Amino acid sequence: MIFDYLTAVGGQVLILFILIAVGYICGLAGFMNKDTAKNITNIVLYFVTPCVIIDAYQVDFDPNILTNLGITALCAIGVHIISIIAASLVFRGKNINKRAVLRFGTIFSNCGFMSLPLQQAIIGKEGVLYGAAFVCIFNIFLWSYGVVCMGGKKNFSKKTLFLNPGILGVAAAVLLFIFSIRLPSVIAQPISYLAGLNTPLPMIIVGYYLSNSKMKEGLKDKYAWTAAIFRLLILPIICICLLYLIGLRGNILITVAIAVSAPSAAATTMFAAKFERDTELSVNMVSLSTIFSIVTMSCIVAITNMVA
Repeated sequence: MIFDYLTAVGGQVLILFILIAVGYICGLAGFMNKDTAKNITNIVLYFVTPCVIIDAYQVDFDPNILTNLGITALCAIGVHIISIIAASLVFRGKNINKRAVLRFGTIFSNCGFMSLPLQQAIIGKEGVLYGAAFVCIFNIFLWSYGVVCMGGKKNFSKKTLFLNPGILGVAAAVLLFIFSIRLPSVIAQPISYLAGLNTPLPMIIVGYYLSNSKMKEGLKDKYAWTAAIFRLLILPIICICLLYLIGLRGNILITVAIAVSAPSAAATTMFAAKFERDTELSVNMVSLSTIFSIVTMSCIVAITNMVA
């Protein structure tokens, strides 16, 4: 069973690194520069991300699914709170540029691209809906705590919290789902196309920054390794055990296990670029955690599936 999960996760990671390689080549060839990367980052954050959520919830309303979505959302909230507390206790250095990246990359997982395909493969369409609920909460924390973590309190406001693309996307998606509103094709199709960019564009951005980084030096950074270990092993094990102890079982537990065991989010690099933090460290963290997630994610998901 673990071999099957290893194959599935390994395939996703290989796809990721092919896309990263495209960005790497673009950086070396001069097709992209720092301004280009920042502009693409803004496109992803302000347009692509909301479309991912809206597109996932274009399904008919079901009360049972709504209840399970609520449970999944509560689990996601708990996971993020635990992650924030743990990251704040572990990474307390004076260098804010490095500290912000380490905390951010530890807290936020790649719960979109790395998780949704596995949730669909293991659980089916229901898994994608629950996975999307986790992504919704992810976006709420991303645009609230994530902004404060990377950009400082000066970049956060009530307007930022309630009128950012992540929150607006979640609100629109939930309303459309509750009232079973199907968007007309002329609107739904462009949203679907934009949602499809959620995987390639962030990975290309990571590849670009990787082409400008000193990877060998980054791999010697003990803090980057500590963050990767927390992201891939310690936090998933803690969160899954706690959820199991309170009685969570079945597809919801498996869904959360897949999401929480994913590597550092590509948004780590995008936010580091947006707020001018240590982009080199962010790239090293995303790459390092993604590589080792082939093994860690496979084992954690396989074990969870057996006990759920």
